[in-house]
Amino acid sequence: MRTVLIIDDQAAVRDALSLLLSINDIHPLTAATPGEGIALLARGRVDLVIADMNFSADTTSGKEGVALFHAIRERHPDLPVILLTGWSHLETAVQLVKAGAADYMSKPWDDAKLLATVENLLELSENVRATANTRAARRRRREALERDYDLRGIVFASDEMLRVIELACQVARADVPVLITGANGAGKERIAEIVHANSAVRDKQLVTVNCGALPSELIEAELFGAEAGAFTGATRAREGRFEAADGGTLFLDEIGNLPAAGQMKLLRVLESGEFERLGSTRTRKVKVRVISATNADLSAMIRNDRFREDLFYRLNTIEIALPALSERPDDILPLAEHFLGDGTVLSDDARDALLGYPWPGNVRELKNTIERAKLLSGDGEIAADDLKLPTALPASSRGLDDPSREDVEAALRKAGGVISRAARSLGLSRQALYRRMQRFGISE
Repeated sequence: MRTVLIIDDQAAVRDALSLLLSINDIHPLTAATPGEGIALLARGRVDLVIADMNFSADTTSGKEGVALFHAIRERHPDLPVILLTGWSHLETAVQLVKAGAADYMSKPWDDAKLLATVENLLELSENVRATANTRAARRRRREALERDYDLRGIVFASDEMLRVIELACQVARADVPVLITGANGAGKERIAEIVHANSAVRDKQLVTVNCGALPSELIEAELFGAEAGAFTGATRAREGRFEAADGGTLFLDEIGNLPAAGQMKLLRVLESGEFERLGSTRTRKVKVRVISATNADLSAMIRNDRFREDLFYRLNTIEIALPALSERPDDILPLAEHFLGDGTVLSDDARDALLGYPWPGNVRELKNTIERAKLLSGDGEIAADDLKLPTALPASSRGLDDPSREDVEAALRKAGGVISRAARSLGLSRQALYRRMQRFGISE
């Protein structure tokens, strides 16, 4: 139950506020003096305080309210406080807001405005607590990962990536094939590095083959090797990547580009560890941990007879699905700052631009954008204009139209001033709505 403490010497004020809060599912506590209020705060959880500025008869200076506010702030630094004030000491209330009070209301107050302010502050307080708990839990999980595993210096802040990395570390020790799925540029190779770095063969070599960067007629020779004369230009025998990775890990990126003959040979290696070089009848045997990755829909390729179903199930013993950067926005700014390095900072408008862009090219596009902006920025601070982000995007990657001032004002009116409701109706987060309110000069 959400609890609000009302500290006011007038019984009529306490009763009126208690009724207003109660009918809106908020539990009221009341105190007639600052001492009673401080005592109630010490006894149990209170989510918000509504405090008068004067308590003694014939006193209008507001000094008692100032002393009460500082006493609350000293004992409960994060507790939101709304001040009830008369016009005679409005300046004092404004000064206290600057010192950390959540808001002030003039007597007599407007019920709807007061309730909207209380709801916003209660929700913000709940979000702050939930966020703090989430961050603490995330920090403990991350500390455990960093203590027990080699994360290869990966930069992340989101829960989505935390889960991906936890799974990668968990399956690293299992001697089974791993399939990493995700869009181009999302960081699949880095996840493969983490799997290898924490595997039983981490002291052996990690060999990488990009199947999408090789002509189809050369992929087999690249993977399995070739004898001299096996194909035009093969003037000498060459070792394939499976032989080079023997005892270690082979990472096959863009596995969906493997041609049918290569798929058949790969299936055989996965089943028996045996293969022949092109142009050779000699069977060779290796022991290799295979990690593969793809941005393709392998299930659809199977339905179209472009990928072997039996190979898919061999590769897909464990699947690690890597979300696109747009699906883990908490990673955008940490990655951007990592790519910036020392000596250059992001302006507030640049941060907003980075967070508002859908990143169809994922982490790779973000890295290129930051590196380009560093060259364009001359004063050590990157502005939004330096990022040169595209304004026209494909329909598949374009977000919702940015709401206008009129949209924001209408949503706030419809929501009765409750920020979270207005944000939901606009398809924005609370933070994004606050930024737009600040940009348009709209006060709470």
